[in-house]
Amino acid sequence: MERTLIAPGVHLSCDPASKFNRCRISIHFAFPAERKTATAHALLPLVMERGYADCPDMTRLTKKLAKLYGADLTVDARPMGCNHNLCVSVTGIKDAFALEGEALTAEYTKIALGAAFHPYLVDGCFDPQAVSIEKQMLKKGLEDEINDKRIYCLHQANREFFGDSPAGVRQEGYLEEVDGLTPAMLTAAYRQMLRNANIELLVLGCDAAQTAAIRDALLAELACIDRAPLPLVENMAMPAIAPVHKTENYDMVQAKLCMLFTLGQPMQPQQLAAVRLAMALYGGSVTSRLFLNVRERDHLCYYCSSSFQSFTGSMAVNSGVEHADAARAEQAILKELADLCTGPITDEEFEDCRRGLLSGMNGVEDSLGGIESWYYIEVLRAGANSAAPIQSPEQARNALRAVTKDEVRDILRRLTLSVSYLLTKEDTAHAAE
Repeated sequence: MERTLIAPGVHLSCDPASKFNRCRISIHFAFPAERKTATAHALLPLVMERGYADCPDMTRLTKKLAKLYGADLTVDARPMGCNHNLCVSVTGIKDAFALEGEALTAEYTKIALGAAFHPYLVDGCFDPQAVSIEKQMLKKGLEDEINDKRIYCLHQANREFFGDSPAGVRQEGYLEEVDGLTPAMLTAAYRQMLRNANIELLVLGCDAAQTAAIRDALLAELACIDRAPLPLVENMAMPAIAPVHKTENYDMVQAKLCMLFTLGQPMQPQQLAAVRLAMALYGGSVTSRLFLNVRERDHLCYYCSSSFQSFTGSMAVNSGVEHADAARAEQAILKELADLCTGPITDEEFEDCRRGLLSGMNGVEDSLGGIESWYYIEVLRAGANSAAPIQSPEQARNALRAVTKDEVRDILRRLTLSVSYLLTKEDTAHAAE
């Protein structure tokens, strides 16, 4: 993947991706998340995906995409640590496969730039009807969160864990603010994004001439905007503290337990390979300690897994347990971490986890979406304005092959429990607020 700076706060990353018969144009807007605009920015992609100035409704947009051999437009939000990310992406077949020689890539470019820079406006603001419809969709999604107790427990734990820090901004939006959003407020949030965001243009599956044309078209759009890109919030980590236990009571069949751990300092890029293997050993695979011991051997959990967030240096352990077993499950989860830190790690389990990770990473380059996600996250880890090298999947696989048990233990020993959040029946709560 080749990456170049093409304007202040704007980079182009491209790969001809010759093995695919499709191409992809993605425009990523990344900017620091703010509490006061979080709900507007959560609503923004829902409205933008409905159409743009040249295709102001979903019917015309759908017809246009269908005529382009079933091309696809997506506009989505992707929270990345303390930064918000909005991505406009168009995917379709390459020009070489057009039956009548149509210039498909040029059409994809118009759609992507139209959706990103020319939304459908009514009297200078987003269409009130579209805003009203999508407000109901966002509101329903936020209301439904409480019904998925696994996600709700994780979100509640995150709120306790991050508090008022930059990572504590709820980028999914705030339910109590949705009704009050107006088209004017949404338009102001959109204008703010255009002015302040760092932009990453990813072009996959296009030749040099097509890529240059896409780049020039983007720069022409940006020339009309008074740009002042803000630096992105760097990777962070919450400080180590004495563990906090919180409990919420619900009449539910299965209790939910979420435990959040911190490294205490930002994760460094060179630690990533060891972190990946540490998670696979601890709770991120079917050969992990949490799966084999806490779930299978001890029967303390219906599910139990760990995951790591590199942008915030934090690990989450999520589990579904019997109400009466919550306290025992928490202790077993902590014991497995301690055992990995101080006890033996067999060569068999170590290599099983390594092989599993390598197998999964071999599939990264099997789709344009996989390639885009890989490199964009690499860009964000390094910092959008950083000259640090971006690691390719093959380089990451080589780094993983070189990880030692001592490096894995070093990561695991740094992790300390900060928050344990439990959803359970009232008469079986194992901790009090």
